[in-house]
Amino acid sequence: MAKAFFRLQKFLRRTQFLLFFLTAAYLMAGSLLLLQRTRLVIQQGSRGTPANQALPVPDEMTRVGIIDPRTLQSPRPGPRLLVGMDALQEPALDQRHSPHWLMSRNSELRQLRRRWFHRFASDQEPLQTAGLKAMKHTTEHKGTYMGCFTHDSRERTLKGAVFYDLRKMTVAHCQEACAERAYSYAGLAYGAECYCGNTLPAAASKPEECNSECKGEKGSVCGGVNRLSVYRVEELRAGAGRWRNVIYRGCFRAPENLTDAFPASLIQPNLTVETCSEFCSKKEFPLAVIRGQECHCGYPTGRFPLRQGADGLRCSGARNASGAAEGKYCLVYQTPVQDTRCTDRKFLTTKSKVFVALSSFPGAGNTWARHLIEHATGYYTGSYYFDGALYNKGFKGEKDHWRSRRTICVKTHESGKTEIEMFDSAILLIRNPYKSLMAEFNRKYAGHLGYATDRNWKSKEWPDFVNSYASWWASHVLEWLKYGKRLLIVHYEDLKQSLIPKLKEMVEFLNVTVTEDRLLCVENNRDGNFKRSGAKQKNFEPFTQEMKDLINRYILTVDEALRGRNFSGLPREYVPR
Repeated sequence: MAKAFFRLQKFLRRTQFLLFFLTAAYLMAGSLLLLQRTRLVIQQGSRGTPANQALPVPDEMTRVGIIDPRTLQSPRPGPRLLVGMDALQEPALDQRHSPHWLMSRNSELRQLRRRWFHRFASDQEPLQTAGLKAMKHTTEHKGTYMGCFTHDSRERTLKGAVFYDLRKMTVAHCQEACAERAYSYAGLAYGAECYCGNTLPAAASKPEECNSECKGEKGSVCGGVNRLSVYRVEELRAGAGRWRNVIYRGCFRAPENLTDAFPASLIQPNLTVETCSEFCSKKEFPLAVIRGQECHCGYPTGRFPLRQGADGLRCSGARNASGAAEGKYCLVYQTPVQDTRCTDRKFLTTKSKVFVALSSFPGAGNTWARHLIEHATGYYTGSYYFDGALYNKGFKGEKDHWRSRRTICVKTHESGKTEIEMFDSAILLIRNPYKSLMAEFNRKYAGHLGYATDRNWKSKEWPDFVNSYASWWASHVLEWLKYGKRLLIVHYEDLKQSLIPKLKEMVEFLNVTVTEDRLLCVENNRDGNFKRSGAKQKNFEPFTQEMKDLINRYILTVDEALRGRNFSGLPREYVPR
C-alpha cells in the first residue's frame, strides 16, 4: 500500500513540474509573438496580404476593359515608395480596350499605400513638435493660478474654445492658445485637454483632486478626472483686441422678435461690431447679431438657422435704426466662443450590433466626415489604422481597436474583398478624383493642414503618384459597389453644399436620433480642426493632358458603375475637363 502511494506521489510531482514548464513555455512564446507583431505593425503598418496574391476583379472593370499593370513591366520594389514603380504607369492607348484595363489593385500596391499611410503618422511628430516649440517660445503666458474646479464635459464651466493634445499638452501651451483667442481663463483637465472661457467656474474642488500630470511637461499639473486646473490668462500684447478673431457670417433676415429669439441683448448708441462681439464673448455665446443700435447674443436655432443669407445690400443700413428695410435684416458675426451643444463625445456603452465602415479614397474628406459624424451623434469614430496626429487632436477612437465595436463607424481606405465583407454596411464617401489626388499629395508632404511646395509638385513623385493612385480611386469605388452589403453613397461635394440634409441621411443610416439644435451646432462648427490653412497657389494646374486623359477614363467608368447599381451618377463637376 505504501509503495503504491509513493508511486502516486512521484507521478504527481512530475506532473506538477511538467505543467509549470508548459505554462512558462506558453508565456514566453506569447511574449515573443507579441513583440514580433508589434515590430511588424510599426515597420509596415499592414495586415499582411501575400505579395503574389492578386485581388478579385469587379465585373464592372472587366466589362469596360482593363489592363493589369503587372503585364506592362515587372515592378522594381525599393526603399522609395513611388519612384521606380514603372509597373503602375498608364497603359498604352492601343491596349486600353483589352479585357484587363483597370485591374483591381495588386497586393504590392496595397502594401505600398498602407506603408505610406502609416509612415506619415510617424512623420507628423517632428512637425507637431516644431509647431509646439514655436508656439511655446513666442510668448510665455505665466498666468495666475486660480485653483482646482469641477469639470463636466456635457455642461462645461469654461464654454469657449477646446483644444486637445494627448501627447504634448503643457500649461503654457493651453494659456497661449486661450490668450490668442482673447479669453480670460484657461483650464486644463485629464492631463491633455485645454478649455477656454471668460467666466470663472463656480464650484471649487480640493487642490489635491487636480492630480493629472501634463502629457508634455513632467512635474506640472493639468487638472484631473472631471477636474480643471484654472489659470487667469495675462492680457495680450497691445493692439490685440478681443474682436480680432470675430468672423463675419453675413446678412440674414431677422426673426420676428429678436429679444425672444436670443437670450442676451444690449442696446447702445453708436454700437460697433467690436462692442457687440466683446459683449457676446463675455456672455459666452458664439453669435453676435447687430440690428441698428441693438446687439443680441445666442446660438443658431430653428428660428434663426443661418442657412439662407440675404443680399448684403439689404444690411447696408443695419447699423442705422431707420435702415435695413425697417429692421427686417441683421448682421451676424461669429465670436471666438465655441458652440458647445455638440462637443460632448463618448464611446458606445454597449457593443454595436452593426459593423459600419466609413470608406473613402485618401484625400476624399474622411477626417472631415468623421468630425461631422462624431459631433452629430455624440459618439467617437474608429479607424482601421492609427494616425497619431488625429488621436492627439481629440479623435480618441484612433487608439481603440478597430474591431472593438465601441465606435459608431470605422474609417477605412481598404478595398479588398476580404476587408469589405468584414463590414455589415458602409458609408461610401466619394470625391472628385482631381481634388482627392491633390489633397492626398498635400497631406503626404505638408500634413493635414498644409500645402505641398512647388518643388514637390514639380518632382518626379507627382506623376508617379497620379499614375498609381488614380486607378486606385476608381477601383476603390468599384470594389465597394461589388462586395459591399449595404451602402450609402455620399458625394463630398453634396455634403459640403447641403450639409444638414446630407448629414441627416448619414445619421439615420447609422440608426442614431439627433436633435435639430445639435445639427445646427455641427453646422456652426463645420470646419473642425483640420481645415487646411495658408496661401493656396492661384491658377495652379498640376495635371498634364496625359494625366487628365487617364483620370477622365476612370471617371466615366465609375459613373457607369454607379448608375448600373441604381445609384445617382457622379456630380456634374466630375465631368471630364
